[in-house]
Amino acid sequence: MNPSTTCLSSSFNVDEKHIAPKAMPVAVLAMPGQKLHETTGNITREDFDGGPISLDEIINGLFLGNLTAATHMETLKTFNITHILTLDSVPLPKHVTEASFLTTKFIQKFISSARTAGHNILVHCYFGVSRSSSAVIAYMMKSHNLDYQTAFELVKSKRRFVQPNVGFAAQLKLWRRMGCTIDNHYQKYKIYRLRLAGEQVRKAKILPQNFSNIIKPDPAITQENPEPIVYRCRKCRRVLASKSHVLMHMPKIQNCSNNGTSNVTDNQKQSAKLVEQISTQIRKVSLTATSTSNSNGQLSVMASPERIDDNKSIQCCQNILFVEPIAWMRHIATSTQGKLNCPKCEQKLGSFSWINGCQCPCGEEVSPAFYLIPSKVELSKAVQNVQTTL
Repeated sequence: MNPSTTCLSSSFNVDEKHIAPKAMPVAVLAMPGQKLHETTGNITREDFDGGPISLDEIINGLFLGNLTAATHMETLKTFNITHILTLDSVPLPKHVTEASFLTTKFIQKFISSARTAGHNILVHCYFGVSRSSSAVIAYMMKSHNLDYQTAFELVKSKRRFVQPNVGFAAQLKLWRRMGCTIDNHYQKYKIYRLRLAGEQVRKAKILPQNFSNIIKPDPAITQENPEPIVYRCRKCRRVLASKSHVLMHMPKIQNCSNNGTSNVTDNQKQSAKLVEQISTQIRKVSLTATSTSNSNGQLSVMASPERIDDNKSIQCCQNILFVEPIAWMRHIATSTQGKLNCPKCEQKLGSFSWINGCQCPCGEEVSPAFYLIPSKVELSKAVQNVQTTL
């Protein structure tokens, strides 16, 4: 039986009805919203090369460690660990998953529910360095309303060799900008998913089926709530894209000025202040972790993470109209690059490239790129969508 997870987020959502009895589901850490696969059944982790027993208590009741710690029964009993969260390619051995005093299911709000009930939980991967530490950092960010750097420093202060890899760190920072939730309409998240799809197209030369939902519905087809602002073909006025399909970017000159050497000093000052705040914040979190937990397992003194709206600060380049892949675009699922023609009048509108991308006249490189030439389309602020036959 091969059940599949729906996503891996701060609440660690898993479709419980697909969990096989007496088999602990495991998952690979990835950006929430991606399809992941669990492995259960007869395959279990039997190699124990994770080094000596290693685990550290991050906050009261929450431990972070390696595979060796998770499979050593005496260690689990010594630290009164009753819940294990595994992030690995295969489950733990049966002598662990079938132990009567342990709960090893990978379920929604697993960490929060365990701690709220007064139980101790061990989160582990193979070495307890990158994958499992990323999960713990995500939990700290969500439950204590911390930014990535603060949560990372907090966890690192308790377990000195934790180090999420570059990919995990980038995902966690993006997740924080979305308010520690998944917002499918968030610009940077759309671009992130496009880049993931582009990497797969580079390997397979076609768009994999599990990325098919990245292609947006045709806005010219009847919808229940059509958007009022759309882009039309200038020649035949066929609706091509909605305003929400546009992927904005900053002109490269502005982008460079915002990320140049002039900001280095400011960043260093901010980092220095952050380091001073972290030690105080760690003490507060550790002291209040058990005394101020509410029914949801979150600290009552902490506000919910707020979403950062990047769009407000972007002065958008108008040279080229970059959009999401849309259903009317022919061959985008079976070719790495090609032309974009109007599905009604065949007027050339632009091009697409999953691999090479496109350099805007402003100098900014966008990849993957699906772009419409502004002179070929027009903005319409009133739309009444009508069923279109292609």
